[in-house]
Amino acid sequence: MKKIILLSAVTVLLSSCGIYSKYKPEMAVPDNLYGEGIETADTAGIGDRDWHELFSDPKLQALIEQGLQNNTDYQSAQLRVKEAEAALMSARLAFLPSFALSPQGTVSSFDARKATQTYSLPVTASWELDIFGRMHNAKLQAKAVYAQSEDYRQAVRTQLVAGIANSYYTLLMLDEQLAITRETEEAWRETVSSTRALKNAGMADEAAVSQMEATYYQVQASSLDLKEQINQVENSLALLLAETPRYFERGTLDEQQFPEDLSVGVPVQMLSNRPDVRSAERSLEAAFYGTNQARASFYPSVVLSGSAGWTNSAGAMIVNPGKFLASAVGSLTQPLFNRGQVIAQYRIAQAQQEEASLAFQQTLLNAGSEVNDALVAYQTSREKTILFDKQIVSLEKALKSTSLLMEHGTSTYLEVLTARQSLLSAQLSQTANRFSEIQSVVNLYHALGGGREK
Repeated sequence: MKKIILLSAVTVLLSSCGIYSKYKPEMAVPDNLYGEGIETADTAGIGDRDWHELFSDPKLQALIEQGLQNNTDYQSAQLRVKEAEAALMSARLAFLPSFALSPQGTVSSFDARKATQTYSLPVTASWELDIFGRMHNAKLQAKAVYAQSEDYRQAVRTQLVAGIANSYYTLLMLDEQLAITRETEEAWRETVSSTRALKNAGMADEAAVSQMEATYYQVQASSLDLKEQINQVENSLALLLAETPRYFERGTLDEQQFPEDLSVGVPVQMLSNRPDVRSAERSLEAAFYGTNQARASFYPSVVLSGSAGWTNSAGAMIVNPGKFLASAVGSLTQPLFNRGQVIAQYRIAQAQQEEASLAFQQTLLNAGSEVNDALVAYQTSREKTILFDKQIVSLEKALKSTSLLMEHGTSTYLEVLTARQSLLSAQLSQTANRFSEIQSVVNLYHALGGGREK
């Protein structure tokens, strides 16, 4: 009965010292995390969607699958998980006793006398009793680091899926812009021919022809710039896929379809989705147990050790055959004066825990800001799409009317030039805005922790 009371008292004492205290997950979320005016629905948000569901283009899906298989950064992240898993296993095995076989033999001779041989075949054992929680907290810290490595791997995976998708959609945008530029180039070629015919008929001067030709060459140069940009994006995509540069089969920008309901979910749900937020909290958890471990260093360490085996050396006597020998030792080590290292390590652990707490708070704020940026960009692009459609319809009518007036001599080449340039600019802007809309969907998916393994 006295032993039970004593053990209970020791347990209460250690708990009050914080050695065996457990980390409590952070649940506090700042108000208006996604920004003022952003409504959050208590439903599964876009981050909960499988990437196959969001990115429905079969060619893009094949590229993402290839990237998940071959990308070197993702493979390195998977190796980090294995390293952390091995470290966790080591921390768990620290609770078990260690055994070692240490055979030893000696041959000695004194004053040219007959040599004597002695030997010992001991098996030594050592077992540290984790009364004060040092190894317990080390195990919990290793467990948090292992979970953090899983979160890091997931963060790399999410970034990879979003990066491949963004590169793919960038290629679709550039393809569309190149097609528009080539159509414009052909239209300018016809315009140059028409203007030259008007000059021969005395209805236009040499300045009009030269101006049309200069604009035609400028459009040709724009086509070359777009081809170069396409090559650069293809090279970047090849790096993500861990392969040499090549042409990638792809669809068109108009074919891309996305779900209309892009809810973001509530802030607490995002905590369980975003791997960087989880990773930051794992760092805080590891620092918490690191502080407990440093606090446990103030208390004694208790080690039980022993050995058993055969030897023919018994002090000054040599007995053949050997005899069985066994010994057991218990030791207690209490740090008294260790040049202040124990105190210094404890203060360092406390400071690291505070740093981890601040880093977690900042990561959470960064996450909310990224979601806000992506949502506003998506909403803005959707609204601008309607305006660009109306603008292009109006500019097409204006170009048609101006061209007819020029043919009948009531309009100048400058008016046709201005109308065609305005139409080209609006068409390119419309394509860029469509890409911005798609890119904001990808960024929103990334910001909400999408792309993770189910």
